[in-house]
This record gives sequence, C-alpha cells and structure tokens, in this order.
Amino acid sequence: SFTRAEPSLGVLCARSARDFIPLESNNNQNNRASGRAGVVGGAGQPGTGGVALGAGHTNKRKRDNKASTYGFNSSLLHADGPEVSPPVSTAYTGTPWKDRNYSEGIIGLHEEIKDFYEYISPRPEEEKMRLEVVDRIKDVIHDLWPSAEVQVFGSFSTGLYLPTSDIDLVVFGKWGSLPLRTLEDALRRCNVADENSIKVLDKATVPIIKLTDSLTEVKVDISFNVRSGVKAAQLIKEYKEKFPALPYLVLVLKQFLLQRDLNEVFTGGIGSYSVFLMAVSFLQLHYREDVRSPNTNIGVLLIEFFELYGRNFNYLKTGIRIKDGGCYVAKDEMHKNMMDSYRPSMLYIEDPLQPDNDVGRSSYGAMQVKQAFDYAYVVLSHAMSPIAKYYPNNESESILGRIIRVTQEVDDYRDWISKQWGRPPQSEPANNRNDVMLLVEPQRLDECNNNVTEEEEEEEEEVVELQDTPGSKSSSSSSSPAPSMCSSPLCISSSSSTVSSDAVSPHAHRGTRTQRDTHTYQTCKRRAFWRESLFYHTFWGPVWFV
Repeated sequence: SFTRAEPSLGVLCARSARDFIPLESNNNQNNRASGRAGVVGGAGQPGTGGVALGAGHTNKRKRDNKASTYGFNSSLLHADGPEVSPPVSTAYTGTPWKDRNYSEGIIGLHEEIKDFYEYISPRPEEEKMRLEVVDRIKDVIHDLWPSAEVQVFGSFSTGLYLPTSDIDLVVFGKWGSLPLRTLEDALRRCNVADENSIKVLDKATVPIIKLTDSLTEVKVDISFNVRSGVKAAQLIKEYKEKFPALPYLVLVLKQFLLQRDLNEVFTGGIGSYSVFLMAVSFLQLHYREDVRSPNTNIGVLLIEFFELYGRNFNYLKTGIRIKDGGCYVAKDEMHKNMMDSYRPSMLYIEDPLQPDNDVGRSSYGAMQVKQAFDYAYVVLSHAMSPIAKYYPNNESESILGRIIRVTQEVDDYRDWISKQWGRPPQSEPANNRNDVMLLVEPQRLDECNNNVTEEEEEEEEEVVELQDTPGSKSSSSSSSPAPSMCSSPLCISSSSSTVSSDAVSPHAHRGTRTQRDTHTYQTCKRRAFWRESLFYHTFWGPVWFV
C-alpha cells in the first residue's frame, strides 16, 4: 500500500500550492560565453518568462547549476502584489516530456517515467558536442605529453548522463608528481576553458582539475592515473544488462537530486556512483523476482526506493554491500575490519571494486538526501491514493512533475545544442562558408567553376574535345562523345564532337593554339557565368534558372 503514514489532506494541499508550481528560469539566466552568441536569432540567450527572485535570495547556486530550482518557491512567497506569470496556455510547465494524458494511478506513473526517460536521455547531437569537448582537451594533453593516454569514464561512458552532467576524464602517464598545475597552465594558454572556471582540487581524496568548456559550457573533471573509474564504468554497464529498470530509476533519481543541489559529493550530497550503487542494492535485495524483467512497473519501484531510503533504512547501524549478490552489513563489524581505525560514514557503501573504500564517506549531507527521499515518497504516495483522481485537472497534471522538473534554461540549452550540432534537414539546400545558399551540390559547383588544381586542369585538357586534325584515322561520325565535365545543364559544352585517343598523335593531344585558346575562353565564360549568378543571389535574392 502506498497510502500509509500520509499527512493530512489540508497539509498536502497547502504544500502543493508552494512546491508543485511551474519553475521559472528567467531570473537566474547564466551568461553565455562569446561562442554561444546567436543561440536564438543571433542575440545570445533566449528570453523566457518567469518571476524574479525575491529580495535576499542569492542566485549563485542557480548560475552554477542550470537545472537548479533553488529559490523559486520562496520568490513566490515573498513576492508583493499579484502574480505576474504568463498565461497558463503559454507558460512553461517544467514537464516538457509530458505531451499526452496517462492512465490512472501507478500505471500512469510508469508511463510517465518512460516518457521522461525518452526525453532526458542523451541525443546524438549532445554526444557529438561532448566528443568535440573531449577532443579539444585531448589535443592540449597530447601537446604536453604525446605518450599520455586519455580515457573517458563516468556517466558519459555509460550513457547515464543528464544534459548538464559533467565529463570525467583520466590521464595515464609517468610523472614524479601529479602535473596538476602544468595542465592547468596549458588549459589557460589554449583558452579551452573559461579562465575563472579552472580549479585545481589538489587536497581532495582524488586530486582533480575542474573546468568549464568555454564554447559549450560543459563541465569537465580531469584526474590522473586513477584506474578505478574506468573499471567502475564497466561494472555499471554490466548491471544495466542485469536490471532493465535500472537506467530509468537512475536518471529520475539523478534529476531529482540535481535540481536540489544534492548531487555533488564535495558539497555534501551523494554522487552519481553512490546513487547507482544504492539503486543496484535496492534491486538486488527486492523481494519480487520480476525486478529483472523489462516489463516490471517502474512507478512501483520508484516509490519503493523512496520508501526504503527515505524511511526504512537504518543509516546509523547499516551499510550497503553490492558484491556477491548484495547484502546489508553491520557497521560495527565493518569498523573492526577497517584500516587506521576509520569509522564508517553515515552513508556507508562498500566499493565493489575496492572493498576497503567507502564510496559515501564524503557525503556529509546524507541526512538531507534522506529527508528529500522521504518527501518524494509522501508526495508520490498521495498522488496514488484513491482520492487523488477527484482533484481538479488531475488528468492533465503531471504526477512525476510533483517531484522533478526540468528548467526552461536546460530545455533552451538542449535546443541550442540541437541547432548547432544537429544534422540539417536533407530537404534544405547546402550553404557555403558565407551562408550563401547553393542551388547545386558543392562538388558539382566546384567542377562547373573549374576550381581544380593545375595538375587536374592538365588532366582535363588531355581529354578536351578536339576537332579532326589532318591525317586523322577517324572522323567525328565514328567517335563517341567524351564525358561532360559537369552533368549540370548550366555547364556549357566545349565542343560538339570528339575523336578517339588513338587518332591523335602523342604531341598533338593538347590541341592547337587556336583550340587551346577556344577552350580557355569557354572556361572563363563558365566562371563569369557563375560569378554573376552567385553575386546576384547574394545581394538580390534567389536566382531561378529556366
């Protein structure tokens, strides 16, 4: 049952007025880098509707995290006067994945999670953009150390990344000490990253360089000689195959924590690797066998996950173990086996690749995550209760949107990526480097304009059509037409007849002086024809040929 331990209806209704309203994105827009100018209409950041933050609310966290919904509810509580949000029909709802009505109850939640997964999953153009970021950083690294090896790990290598997730890179090489400052200086010189975004965390458990790509605003973490990350990526891929529902749960949970700024370990939240291991443990120890089936109800699993880690799990005395089929372990026993009298953390998760490593040891804000999970359990449980179907607009409202939203800034960012890195429609004509529309394919245009090298031009002259010369062994009637230099009807034929190659002496294959001059004249005529056509099209509009 999903209706136990619920607060009163009045409390939930009051809470829904504050927490389930559409998200704003205009008040904390992130300034685009110069390379991002022209996202919409060539004028930088697209404008969006919304309510400005109230006084006293900092927007720093919002600038650092496009997906953060921090401060929005408080802004409405402190706003003076009537609400100035746009009309309902045009307002951004924060649920761009919802474009249809779903079934009632838990079946509808399952359907909506499926749609959310399809929407939030990486698009081909997003992967292409990230690969370019990786290539730029690889070039800098290989300029410094040609023999160094650079590998991608983390969510980008497993496919479980959100639109604003960072890229994890590891550099393998031989150094006396980690060259953190050397790479930092090289990245600054090459202008690969925003100058203020480059940070060296040399005191962290795993020293890394953090940066933000100047062109795409993608965040990158670079570490050195850490092989556990690459092995962890392979482990994640194996568990994805064992549990088909796992990717759906992980992406929902990552978005849930991301918008609440609970996703970074160095700020006290829990990282994506911890979230993944918690979800694996939940599925491993689930009492139902159909959790391994691709047809299992993901809505039920999501609510049960929130119930387990938001209410039932004993964080004080219990740890999580993944290896050997998974189990719970007593922290007292783990404390005896640990080195240097290390006490297990509040969220103890044994690393399946390195048993003496506590994955959650830096998550000092684990109790905040627990409270967020408890909140999500209450909200979704109430949405599944029998009385929920009698609420106004119940069919059109998003159930999943009660706990997660996608800000309009993220949605606009994805649209910008699609425009910049997406394939142009096949029906649209190609443009040249000056954004002039081409009426023919670029390859054919080069041929018609005779834009070839001198060697290619000499080869063309060898096959140029020649008139019959004295002593020719064949006439024009017996010769076959030579292939046209351009198949376009706009190209001008240089001659109406040809002779076979064996009818021309070795020294006469270039033709007489008069014939070469005629060929040159016709070539220049073709060039002038196309120059005039392109000039007219560029400055006076499209050119139509009959």
